[in-house]
Amino acid sequence: MLVVTYIHNFLAYKNLLKELVRRDVKTKYRRSVLGMLWSVLNPLGMMIIMSIVFSHVFRSNIENFPVYLMCGQVIFNFYNEASTVAMSSVLGNASLIKKVYVPKYLFPVSKVCSCFVNLVTSFIALVIVIVATGTKLSLTALLVFIPVIYVFVFSLGMGLMLSALVVTFRDLQHLYGILITAWMYMTPIFYPVDMLPEWVADLVRLNPLANFIEMFRDVILYNVVPSGILQAKCIVSCVVALGLGLWIFYKQQDTFILKV
Repeated sequence: MLVVTYIHNFLAYKNLLKELVRRDVKTKYRRSVLGMLWSVLNPLGMMIIMSIVFSHVFRSNIENFPVYLMCGQVIFNFYNEASTVAMSSVLGNASLIKKVYVPKYLFPVSKVCSCFVNLVTSFIALVIVIVATGTKLSLTALLVFIPVIYVFVFSLGMGLMLSALVVTFRDLQHLYGILITAWMYMTPIFYPVDMLPEWVADLVRLNPLANFIEMFRDVILYNVVPSGILQAKCIVSCVVALGLGLWIFYKQQDTFILKV
C-alpha cells in the first residue's frame, strides 16, 4: 500500500520532479565556464593521477589498471555524490516545506536523479579511457545498464533513509563524511579483493558497492555475464536499501515541518 501511494504521488508530481532535477543540474554548474564537461574531466583527472601513483609508485599488477580504476570510480563516485546531496535535500528545502504541500520524498529523489545525469555524462570519460587503452568490448557491454540500475536503486534507498534521519540527527551530516571515507577504502576501487587477508576479503564481499562494481567490471572489462550469485547479492542489497529507506522516510516525514 505504501508503494502504491508513492507511485500515485510520483505520477501526480512528475512535472515538479523534472523541474527539481533541472534546477539541481543548472545550480551545480552555474557560473562554471566548462559546465557539465566537469563530469567528464573530474573522473579523467583522478584516473590519470591514480594510474600514475599505482602503476609507478606502488607497482600495481592489475591488468589494464586505467579501465579497472575508472569502472570503480564511476560507480562509487555516483553513490557518494547521490547519497551526500540527498541527505541534505529535506533540510535544504525547509522554507518550501513550510509554505506549501509537496510530497517530501521528491527532494531526495530529485537529487539522486540529478546525480544520475552526471553519471551518464561521466560515461564519456570511461569511453575515452577504453578507446585510449585499446580495451576490447564484447556484447556483454550491452548489459551495463544492469549494474547501473542496481546502484541507482541502492543510492535512492540510502538517500531517502539519510535525508529522513538527518532531520532529527543533524550530526549525521558530519559523521557521514567519515563513514563514506571508510566505505571507500573498503571498496575495491583501486585494489583487487584477492590481495586482502581472507577475513577482510569476506567483509568486502558483503559490501553492496563492491558487488555493483564487480558486476560493472564483468560486463565492461572482463566480457563475462555476471553470475547468478552476484545478481542475487545485488538484488537483495537494493531491495533492503529501498525498502528500509521508504519505511523510515514514511515514518518520519510528518515530523519534518516541526524539525526543519
